[in-house]
Amino acid sequence: MAKDETSTAFEKALRAELDELRAQSETSAQSRAPVTLDQQSVGRLSRMDAMQAQAMAQATERRRLSRIKQVEAALKRIEDGEYGYCLTCGEEIEAKRLATDPAAPLCIGCSRGGN
Repeated sequence: MAKDETSTAFEKALRAELDELRAQSETSAQSRAPVTLDQQSVGRLSRMDAMQAQAMAQATERRRLSRIKQVEAALKRIEDGEYGYCLTCGEEIEAKRLATDPAAPLCIGCSRGGN
C-alpha cells in the first residue's frame, strides 16, 4: 500500500495509540511496584489483595508492551512502504481489517491459518 491519505490516517491513529499506551504505562507504574510485607501496617488479607492487584497490573503491562511492539512494527512497515500487505502471503490486507486494527500484520486468511 503506497503512502496515501488512507495510510496516513492509519499512521496518525497508530501514533495516537502508541502515545496513549506509553502514557498508561507510565501512570500505572506504581501499581506494579513490589508489595510491602510490613505486617505491622497492613493485615494479611490486605496484603494478599495488594499482591493480587499487583499481579493484575503486571499482566496488563505485559499485554500493553506487546501491543506497543505491534504498533511500532506497523509504523515501521509504513516507514518502509510495506504497510497494508500480509507478512505471510504478501497479499493486500483489506481496508476494513486495517480500520478495525491498524496494526494488523496479516490478512484475514493467514490470521486464521488458511495459508
